[in-house]
Amino acid sequence: MRLALAQLNVVVGDLDGNGAKIADAVRTARTAGADLVVLPELAVTGYPPEDLLLRPAFVKAARTTLEEIAASTRGITALVGCPLFDRDLSNACAVLSDGAVAGVYRKRFLPNYGVFDEHRYFAEGRELMLLRAGDVLVGPTICEDIWQPGPPATDLALAGAQLLVNLSASPFHVGKAEDREEMLVTRARDNASYLAFCNLVGGQDELVFDGHSVVLDDEGEVIARAPGFEEALLVVDIDPTEAIGRRLRDVRRRELERSRERLPEIPVVEITAPRARTEAAPGTIAPFLPELEQMRRALGLGVRDYVDKNGFESVVLGVSGGIDSALSAAILADALGPERVHAVSMPSRYSSAETRDDARALSENLGLDFREIPIEPVLAAFTEALAPSFSGRGADLTEENLQARIRGTLLMALSNKLGWLVVSTGNKSEMAVGYATLYGDMVGGFALLKDVFKTDVFRLCRHLNERAGRELIPASTIERAPSAELRADQRDDQSLPPYELLDPVLEAYVELDRSREELLSEFDAATVERALALVDRAEYKRRQAPPGVKLRPRAFGRDWRLPITKRSQP
Repeated sequence: MRLALAQLNVVVGDLDGNGAKIADAVRTARTAGADLVVLPELAVTGYPPEDLLLRPAFVKAARTTLEEIAASTRGITALVGCPLFDRDLSNACAVLSDGAVAGVYRKRFLPNYGVFDEHRYFAEGRELMLLRAGDVLVGPTICEDIWQPGPPATDLALAGAQLLVNLSASPFHVGKAEDREEMLVTRARDNASYLAFCNLVGGQDELVFDGHSVVLDDEGEVIARAPGFEEALLVVDIDPTEAIGRRLRDVRRRELERSRERLPEIPVVEITAPRARTEAAPGTIAPFLPELEQMRRALGLGVRDYVDKNGFESVVLGVSGGIDSALSAAILADALGPERVHAVSMPSRYSSAETRDDARALSENLGLDFREIPIEPVLAAFTEALAPSFSGRGADLTEENLQARIRGTLLMALSNKLGWLVVSTGNKSEMAVGYATLYGDMVGGFALLKDVFKTDVFRLCRHLNERAGRELIPASTIERAPSAELRADQRDDQSLPPYELLDPVLEAYVELDRSREELLSEFDAATVERALALVDRAEYKRRQAPPGVKLRPRAFGRDWRLPITKRSQP
């Protein structure tokens, strides 16, 4: 059997565009000689379509698009993810074969944790399905179905499936691709079945889908893998009937079958039989990228798709000469092209000559449009206007925040007048502890580094310079002690614990839900107490932050849902 996995980047809600892209992938797969082509989960609508699924007209239009795609399946079978309504709405795999919808499998396990909310939209599927392609039995599953160690995979294998197929929309976080494939290896071995996993790729709001579609044999060996963070059509020849001999020698399956009172009766749908061919398609195995390169690719893909899919021509960001804005500018220039990135320096009396020079040097290194708008005259006007109300009160955090808010206002004015998307540059460490100014440096339509800890900001900057083989980000920017430069001689470590101490505490508290007692037993007590108090107090700020790329297992946004009004917890 020649198998094709179409790892596509679709747009949520773009039924016409997605339908055309899917039909084109089917035609390309047929030209490559494929017998079966697999598309990602909910490829017709994009994932996640969220409350678009509550609109009957949208669901009906998705079905119409699916039937139009079916017309492109002459001489080939396509497994396509689509929402389908039949008494209730299902997250479905439509079997399109020889120009028609030949059958439907409905997702059984609906994830309702983290970023997932599928119980809000879908009914659970109850029935299984087998597809017969010549001598090969194929068992379709959808995403979460394959993460379960038992049924439906075990039931399909016991019923004779030699190839398990999984349509997926599995979002990225650091380490996810490797962990996911390790799970798939276990499923293939335990079920003595070949396994084909087709994943979505692309950015959707906060989520990034990394692709890394893969085909494994029944012993869990990878025989083909698509690259990460880009579209691909992975084509490979497989012979799943080879699994039969090994199954005859594997008594575990018989013991499992004996333990069942009754195996489910599974209908079998006939699909395109494998054709004879003289040339083999052995498939390629794309390597996994190192961690920092995966982070770079995910950030670039996430912001590029957010900008392009929402129709922005250009972006604008403030460049201070600091490391966060430097990393943001470098990623934006690489992802969008430097001609689409506008850098604005907005110095005040507290901005050093060194940071002003670094902001300009960074923009020149990256080839960005650069402009400098001093804020001192604006700050003077604000100070004069507020003087009667502030009479008798000394300068404090108010004056610092005024500077940040003036900069935010200037960036938003450029956005309004010129149509540029404002990209804010704050990192996860700052977002966690509230070291950010509402309506100031938090202003923007997208927060690129929202899920990047400060220590990883430094690592990524060094990685970008090493990768480029030259100094994209000035060395002085990387080496200088972090500072917001909102008062004389200010440094971040005057307000916060050093980031090398703070970030491990934040990771344990935010991502692992470790208790105060557990943290105190492992980390510096003063750092723990200070960090936890700041994190809990800053929830109201995070609730108003723009979306940003999810890069870690638990990001602020879709999978962080804490109340603003609360008492401190253990």
